[in-house]
Amino acid sequence: MNHSGKRYITVKGFREIIDFRAVNSENENNWTGFLQDLQISGLTFDTLSLIVTEGKQGLENAVDNVLPLLRRQCCWAQKMRNVANYLKKKDRAKCLGQAKRIYNASNRKEAKKVFDEWKQSWGDIYPKAVHCIEKDWEELTAFFDTPKNMWKKLRTTNVIERSFRELRRRTKTMSCFNNVKSIERISFAVINHLNEQYRSKPLYEFTHNS
Repeated sequence: MNHSGKRYITVKGFREIIDFRAVNSENENNWTGFLQDLQISGLTFDTLSLIVTEGKQGLENAVDNVLPLLRRQCCWAQKMRNVANYLKKKDRAKCLGQAKRIYNASNRKEAKKVFDEWKQSWGDIYPKAVHCIEKDWEELTAFFDTPKNMWKKLRTTNVIERSFRELRRRTKTMSCFNNVKSIERISFAVINHLNEQYRSKPLYEFTHNS
């Protein structure tokens, strides 16, 4: 059973997992219902400036439907894994190493220049790998519109993925659950513990009002 979850980061740098749901699949309907529940619970999306997703089509479709005006950043870590799938092993290190220069650029203009050079080098050999990045260019470069000290945190979903790994680690040892309620109880316990830890460990890159 999958867990759908959403983490919120305030301008003071405090993280909190504000909701979760146990579902059979991360399809568009489940994500749409999850986002709508957050709205009903009082989360005001007009205060959000960016949402980071990892390439799950169901989530991306739900965000586009429920939050059409909210900018979306695609996770570069997931995108690089997708690109790697199109590469031969002998070229993987070199090609990905050059591709990393795209998101490490000092601004969007430089990133486009680096991408064009990377495309020229690899486009004829691996057109699908190049298209994998090119088709999501706007969503992959949204982080450039945020303060520079936030870029490293915002260009991937790594911040929340660590929380998911901890949740999986704690539940994996349990062979089975009696019902959904039992899953929700252990999930809440783990998430509550993580939120307690986050209260003493703000993300200092976010501690301003920009």
